Amino acid sequence: MVGRPAVPEVIWARPERAGRGPRPAFSRADIAAAAVRIADADGFDAVSMRKVAAELGCGTMSLYNYVPRKEDLYELMLDAVSGGYDFPEPTCDWRADLVALAHQTRAMMHRHTWVPRLMSPVYGFSPNALRYLEYALSCLDGVDARFGEKMELIAMVNGVITTYVANEIDTAERSRSLPWSEEQENAARTGYLISQIATGKYPRMAAGFAEDPGPIDLEGVFDRALHRVLDSFDR
Repeated sequence: MVGRPAVPEVIWARPERAGRGPRPAFSRADIAAAAVRIADADGFDAVSMRKVAAELGCGTMSLYNYVPRKEDLYELMLDAVSGGYDFPEPTCDWRADLVALAHQTRAMMHRHTWVPRLMSPVYGFSPNALRYLEYALSCLDGVDARFGEKMELIAMVNGVITTYVANEIDTAERSRSLPWSEEQENAARTGYLISQIATGKYPRMAAGFAEDPGPIDLEGVFDRALHRVLDSFDR
């Protein structure tokens, strides 16, 4: 296949353009932006080299001269949306800084609902990903811990965010596919749950719901999950 490497290669180590020859018609930023538009509009599974080429107005095979593999395209996409972070000067409160960063990540994932599917260490070394890691580490400058421990904490925080947001997105997508409203769905399930608890077979759940009947504060759950991870590191 045109441009496809025969050995492992990191897209960022590959020159964006050769030193000689005509100026490329597109940049990596152009290609990434086209792929992101497709994913945002039609979902991650709609992204293909053919569709990206069509969005750019070029032939599919010529696109491989810029992006050798589809996996490289995914890396370009993730790096592109990761460029939207705001990195304020870290404060003396590393916990507050990481929580604020986590909320930025959560908001970004909701803007680009395909991102949780690409959250992997494989895509963790793009330019904007490295900027993110450097900033997160700078928030931890005052923490007495080894580099590896700090990286573990950042990974755990991102794991919480990704899992939580993926569930939020799946729930929202399922609700949109139903022939009734989300409120009607929740009412039906709540009614069934109440009927089962009323049988007396689940005394602990009955006591729990009597103590805290809801509704669930999803924002509070997210923050508590984050702080429990941070608590395990605060020593």
